[in-house]
Amino acid sequence: MADDVIFDLLHSEIVAFLHRTTEKDNQDQCINKLESLGFRIGQSIVERFTKESPRFKDDLDIMKFICKEFWSAVFKKQVDNLRTNHQGVYVLQDNKFRFLTQMSSGKQYMEVAPKYLAMSCGVIRGALANIGINSVITAEVSAMPSCKFQIQLQRT
Repeated sequence: MADDVIFDLLHSEIVAFLHRTTEKDNQDQCINKLESLGFRIGQSIVERFTKESPRFKDDLDIMKFICKEFWSAVFKKQVDNLRTNHQGVYVLQDNKFRFLTQMSSGKQYMEVAPKYLAMSCGVIRGALANIGINSVITAEVSAMPSCKFQIQLQRT
């Protein structure tokens, strides 16, 4: 429990530090740094979780793993909803996302919320990359602390 609080505080401070030290006209660079940092973290975490598990059968099997085991380990709960169009696009909805719950549920933090999701997008992308799936991940916040991650699988 204590290490969860420490991790939440570390995440908040990393995001705040990068945004403070990045020039205002170059905030995309900050988002890229957070996403890259998350990518490396996701690669490491999924490597530990999958080292003794059997191969996944298909993309849906991989996404179920991400939504249950991986999400539970990283974000301390399972995804609330998983949807797919069966053409390589998955939408994961978390109604009480870990890194947004500390913010107010009002509208005043809606414009700063996406910067707290960049690292999480990287974590998911890194995990999928280490399993062998290239993807593009975007996050959307429509009501605090709920968010949706859209995962588009890239075929090579």
